[in-house]
Amino acid sequence: MNDLTPGEKERSKLAKWSRRGFIGAGVLAGGGLLIGIGVRPGNPIGKLAPKVAGGAGEQLVNSWVKIDTNNIITAIVPHCEMGQGAHSVLAQMLADELDADWDKVRVQQAPTDGSYVVTDTARMFVAPFTMNAADWIEPTWNGLFTQVARMADAMLTGGSSSIRTTGQHSMRIAGAAARGMLVGAAADEWGVPAGEITTENSTLFHKASGKSASYAEFATAAADQPMDQTPALKTPDQYKLMGKSKARTDIPAKINGTAEFGIDAVPEGLDLSYAAIVRPPVPGTSVVSMDSARAKSMKGVLQILNMETFVAVVADSYWQAQQAANTIGIEWSKSASPIKTMDDQYAAFAAALDEAGETGGEEAAKKGDAQSTLGSAAKTIKAEYKAPYLAHSPMEPINCTAHVADGKCDIWASTQVPLMARSGVAETLGFDAENVTVHHPYLGGAFGRRLGVDEMTLAARVAQATGYPVKVIWSREEDTQKALYRCADMARMRAGLDGDGKLVAFDHVFTQRHDPAEACVPAIYNIANTSVRHAPADLHLPFQAWRSVDHSQQGFFIESFIDEAAHEAGADPLEYRMEMLKGSPRHVAVLKKVREISDWGGETPKGHAKGVAMVESFGTIVAEVIEVDMTSGKPKLVNAWAVCDAGYVMNPDGFRNQIEGGIVFGLTAAMYGELELVDGAIKQSNFHDYKMLRMDETPNIEVAIINSGDVPVGGAGEPGLPPAAPAFANAIYAATGKRLRTLPIAKQFA
Repeated sequence: MNDLTPGEKERSKLAKWSRRGFIGAGVLAGGGLLIGIGVRPGNPIGKLAPKVAGGAGEQLVNSWVKIDTNNIITAIVPHCEMGQGAHSVLAQMLADELDADWDKVRVQQAPTDGSYVVTDTARMFVAPFTMNAADWIEPTWNGLFTQVARMADAMLTGGSSSIRTTGQHSMRIAGAAARGMLVGAAADEWGVPAGEITTENSTLFHKASGKSASYAEFATAAADQPMDQTPALKTPDQYKLMGKSKARTDIPAKINGTAEFGIDAVPEGLDLSYAAIVRPPVPGTSVVSMDSARAKSMKGVLQILNMETFVAVVADSYWQAQQAANTIGIEWSKSASPIKTMDDQYAAFAAALDEAGETGGEEAAKKGDAQSTLGSAAKTIKAEYKAPYLAHSPMEPINCTAHVADGKCDIWASTQVPLMARSGVAETLGFDAENVTVHHPYLGGAFGRRLGVDEMTLAARVAQATGYPVKVIWSREEDTQKALYRCADMARMRAGLDGDGKLVAFDHVFTQRHDPAEACVPAIYNIANTSVRHAPADLHLPFQAWRSVDHSQQGFFIESFIDEAAHEAGADPLEYRMEMLKGSPRHVAVLKKVREISDWGGETPKGHAKGVAMVESFGTIVAEVIEVDMTSGKPKLVNAWAVCDAGYVMNPDGFRNQIEGGIVFGLTAAMYGELELVDGAIKQSNFHDYKMLRMDETPNIEVAIINSGDVPVGGAGEPGLPPAAPAFANAIYAATGKRLRTLPIAKQFA
């Protein structure tokens, strides 16, 4: 670990808190932390008040709720807003439990402070079995995982976790607890039992005496009330805001141009310079020599820095910096990697799979005896699938503004991990973390790209070297060619069918396993004998979580192969899946609904066909049907239907937006997504050769929601993506008889 960069160390923090590692450390097995009692949304407010309630007349009731003298209620939200609408829905959940007047609810980004670690997100990743614990043990679990989250700097946004963890287990509790504190304060003042006081629209009522008061009138007194850590929460029949399509609170500012993103940062009182960077084209290499004579003579150029692992050009404007950077000749060291092309990468994967064979590799899941059942099956099929590297390509370019002075550092960055950024920058500069302040405004998209901290540590180094505040902006080419990526992968699968065509054995071996661990397992299906194995193989390009993470590859692999089994059995692909889902009523209901809305089995125009796929990810079941038109000989996307069961959807319109976005993102990657290697460097550079689906290429999309009720709430940002690629490929097979086992699709019809 000593040779890891600060950025790599921060990325590894959450990874090390696996359940296995957690138990091994003795924490779940009786470690001393178990005696600690945590305060869920009630962290001491004294030290927080100056950071979050600096306005005149503002009162912090608990660490998540403040009320001003105009009865404006502000929800303080620990997750970042990157276009997914989480800020609004989290406020909606808190406000409902608080019985707040929605028209007077505002949202504030929580500061970068350990008090705002997302305890329940860490808890979900490490030990989901502790979620929804009994009231008597809940404070202990919460206290334990607060410590875990702080150790991991877990103030993060990702994994479709905001609503299903922080929303369900923190914001709702914060709202209900704040309501209880307000009621308690009013009861003390009025001399009446708390049970006689009712609340509605940010107002307290005592019917018997006729007394009433706004929340603002009791906010100060409420802050001194004891806080119930396990207050009673509303049931769905009591919801007034949850389950409703309330408008997003961030939209007005984004429409009128007042919303600030990281790239907009112009810190008051600072005379900014701008930097463009040049990073090595092949990972792991460094500067041997450079010729910057021409760049130094260009207008506006202030400094040219050789930072060994990158070169930075600092100028009066970003345009001047980038134009100068383009003229620098750099000789980079030679890479030790044997991988020069994608053929080399896939060959490395194949070697790992060959070594694993039919029984080797690391066991990921096992049920029954797949190997012997395959040997006795009436029919067996096998296939090899490949998935390429992918870039994240968020709309807002990667950027960070940094100011280092007097032993302190301020950074302004669009980041998903502000506390990790603070720690990474502190280590890079040799500062205490308390001397680093991270300002994190809106993010212009992320898709996992902004889970890293390298752009912040890089900017801090540039600012420290120059001695003045600098805004570092990565060109689109730098981010496409020299960043962090969705990993490539390869899988080999075998299936055994009995005499009736029933899938009785499934064997799956693959090369990449990151998160979530269960993505590689076809667990939703009732297959009596399964063997899932991981054959690790090195990656040439550095990995970063990409929207839906491992589900993006595994969904394509598994759901395409299930389709192959259905066709081999001579069965309808949707009905074949339905047969394997007996005993899983939620999954069956989702498939039945998508069959209905897509008119599955109905007549389609000549050259058209439909494909189906279903993946459960991040707590949400999604089935999709894609219709393609192959009359031109090339695939044209016509329609996409999705049915989703996320337990209970808190904001239907926002949920549909996220599923639609996931479908488009997944279809874009399936159609065009690919990073090729030439001499170890990435060939693609910008949107002209790393293509996105254009509006006229995007299908009509219909999303239906099933609220199944008494199950944990699922995610929204990622679950729409995994079924898209296999449903698309399966539709092409239905239309043409051509089975696609490698992505992207468009190049196979060029």
